[in-house]
Amino acid sequence: MSLRFIIIIGVLILAEYYSAIAVRSALRSLPAPWKTSLMTLYIVMTVLAWLGFVLFRQINWAAIPHLLRNIYIAFVLGFIIGKVLVLIVMFIDDVRRLFVWLFTLLVPSAKSNHPGGEGGISRSTFLLRLALLLGGASVAGFVSGVSNRYKYHVRRVKLKFDNLPTAFKGIKIVQLSDIHTGSFDNHNAVAHGIAEAMNEKADIIFFTGDLVNNHAWEVDEKYKHIFSQLKAPLGVYSILGNHDYGDYTQWPSKEDKAQNLQNLKNIHKEMGWQLLANEHTIIQKGEDKLAIIGVENWSAKLSFTRYGNMRKAYDGLERQNIPVKILLSHDPSHWDAEVRPQYPDVQLTLSGHTHGMQFGIESKWLNWSPVKYVYPQWAGLYQQSEQYLYVNRGFGFLGYPGRLGILPEITVFELA
Repeated sequence: MSLRFIIIIGVLILAEYYSAIAVRSALRSLPAPWKTSLMTLYIVMTVLAWLGFVLFRQINWAAIPHLLRNIYIAFVLGFIIGKVLVLIVMFIDDVRRLFVWLFTLLVPSAKSNHPGGEGGISRSTFLLRLALLLGGASVAGFVSGVSNRYKYHVRRVKLKFDNLPTAFKGIKIVQLSDIHTGSFDNHNAVAHGIAEAMNEKADIIFFTGDLVNNHAWEVDEKYKHIFSQLKAPLGVYSILGNHDYGDYTQWPSKEDKAQNLQNLKNIHKEMGWQLLANEHTIIQKGEDKLAIIGVENWSAKLSFTRYGNMRKAYDGLERQNIPVKILLSHDPSHWDAEVRPQYPDVQLTLSGHTHGMQFGIESKWLNWSPVKYVYPQWAGLYQQSEQYLYVNRGFGFLGYPGRLGILPEITVFELA
């Protein structure tokens, strides 16, 4: 049992303890029948949330009606995260109480000036109400976020490269990433998103990995038809993401797993996508050339299997005079770990993977998601010297069937 796991369990236990105290305190002034009924409801909700959390992998989610499944998963996440927020606020209050108590021991005359006197509520009461408000807002937010799962947001990025060949100036690129077909429950909504991408009339389309959650069969004939609508004059190019290899499910044999991957590769081809598996291709307009490099999944995080081979994908380009090279690499941690230090002539890397955690805040004043503590480059455009990285927030969703603050993305680049 790892230390990280023990810490997480400890935090969750404390969150339950503080949440129970907060709810019990809030119900204290109610008549006995109301107090008993609401406390019973709270306990039932807690049990339901923990059943979904602990048995997540054992539950046959496909057998549950989509709407009920989505609301339940959102409730579980919102309820547990809400309790962690309660823990944070209540713990702060306990630390404050400790310092007040120590101060009154050292300065006895300060007892008469104890906080929370006449004229308003005490700090503890305020923090208790704040904790319950944050907990309730978490549940409401995650449940309401289910309605955002198909609200595609088009983000436009202009990039200037001094050495971009004349023939490629002004070309338009559309990037999609992290489709996760197995999570979808609405063919029409997905088709609308693909239509939005096609309305951009891109010269090139890139898909940067995770077409499925685990299985090639997730791309049924309807979805295959929808995704095959992606067309561009200079081609549609794709790579594999960490979920495409089937590493997160049980297989009867190694052969079955290998066949699943081959089936998925065949689907890319059937849809008219050119899959780049540790290889590159050259796009030519007249005498001008643009290099597209595609690597299989490569992560700096050791918890992910590395299938990518940048050396193999790049091999041969050093002997060609191609001024601009675009890399498709699913995991953005690849950029800092290998691309920037070893391949300074790769001007643009396009990634996905993080989904922006499907939860966060993006505004003029604040861009934040918990995923930033794992992936420093977690969403949007990043630059170091003459090299750029763009992290797409994902077209689909995984786990949480919604988006809270981080909408699904269609990225449109214009090169100059």
